[in-house]
Amino acid sequence: MSTEKPKVGIIGSQFEADIHAASFRMAGDEAEVVAVASPTPGHAAALAKRYAIPRVFTDYRAMLQERDIEMITIAAPNYLHHQMTLDCARAGKHIVCEKPLCMTIEEGEEMIHVARQSGVLLMYAEELFFTPKYLKAKEMADDGAFGKVHLVKQSEKHFGPHSDWFWDVQRSGGGAFMDLGCHGIAFCYWFLGRPEIQSVYCQMGTYVHGDKTRGDDETFCLLEFAYGALGMIENSWARRGGMDDRIEIFGSGGLTYANLHMGNSLPTYSESGYGYAVEKAPSTKGWSYPVFEELWNYGLPQEMVHFSRCVRGKEQPQATGEDGLVVMKALYAGYASAGEARKIQMPFAPPKAKRPIDLWLNGPAYRPPLKTPPR
Repeated sequence: MSTEKPKVGIIGSQFEADIHAASFRMAGDEAEVVAVASPTPGHAAALAKRYAIPRVFTDYRAMLQERDIEMITIAAPNYLHHQMTLDCARAGKHIVCEKPLCMTIEEGEEMIHVARQSGVLLMYAEELFFTPKYLKAKEMADDGAFGKVHLVKQSEKHFGPHSDWFWDVQRSGGGAFMDLGCHGIAFCYWFLGRPEIQSVYCQMGTYVHGDKTRGDDETFCLLEFAYGALGMIENSWARRGGMDDRIEIFGSGGLTYANLHMGNSLPTYSESGYGYAVEKAPSTKGWSYPVFEELWNYGLPQEMVHFSRCVRGKEQPQATGEDGLVVMKALYAGYASAGEARKIQMPFAPPKAKRPIDLWLNGPAYRPPLKTPPR
C-alpha cells in the first residue's frame, strides 16, 4: 500500500467543483488536488488560481492521461456523469461522482459494471452520510435511543439552484426532486440500515418557477421500507430565505430533531448587509443567520477524507455507485407516481424514458403550471 497521499483531478470549475477543492484543502494530508478540467474558457484557470492547483485542462480526457492522478471527482452537470465515469474507469482512475449518479437506471448499471471491470472504486458523493449532526442522530438510533425507528423525515429547501443547467430538464433529468430528493432518499435508506424500498408515492408541481423550467419546484415523497419503516421527504426550489436542511427521527422510545444550520449559526441583524451568510441566502440585510465552518457542518471535508482513504485501502467505501443506483430507481418511481397519481410498488420497471422527469411530464395526472393571475 502506498503511503503517499492520492493525487486528485477535478472535473468542473463552478460551485460544486469549488466545494470539492475547498474540502480537499481542509482534508490536509489525506489527498492533494493537482489538476482541474473544464471546457469553459478561463473557469478552470480561475479555480486553479484560487486553490493553487498546478495543472489546468480544457478537456478532461487529457487530464485522464496524467499517470500520477489516481482519483477523479466529477462535479459536472448530471447528463455528463455517465460518459465521464466510463472514461475515468477505463483510464484506471478511481471515481467520486456527484449526486445524482446519472440520468437513467441503465446508465447507472453500466457505470457500476465498467468500474468493477476496470478494478476501480466508484464512490457516490452523498455528504449526508458524513454530516456530523446527522451522524450523531444515527449513532444514537443504532444504540437504541429511540427504540424501533418507524419514521425518518428529511427536508431540503431553498429558492433554486446556482447554475442554468439545473433548470433545463434535458440536462438535469428533473427538478427539485432530482436535485434534492436524491439526498433525502439516500439519507432515509442509509439511516434505516439500507432496507429494501417497497413503495414510493410522490406529489409534485411547478408552482413558482414555471417561467424558467419544466421541472418540479415543490415535491413531497413517501417511501415505505421493509420492516415497517417510513421515509418522508420534502424538497423545494420555491422557499425564500436561503437554505433549510433538517431531519426528524421518530421511534417507539424517543425522537430527535436536527436542523443543519440552526445551532451552527449566529443570529445577526444588519441594516447594511455584509458579505456571506450561508449557501443560497439571497441577502444579508435585516435578520440573517451566518454559518461558521459551513463545509465541515455539511460533512464535505470528512467525505473527501474518507474517499481518499478508500483509494489507499485504509477504509471501505460508505457511499457507493450501488447506493446511487438505489436512489435512481426510487427517483424514477417517484416521478412515475406523480405522473400517474398512485403509489408505485417496488421493484419498478419503468417504461423507456430518457430522463426520470419524463414519467411525470408525460403521465396522465400531469397538469402544467397555471399562469399567475393578474393582480
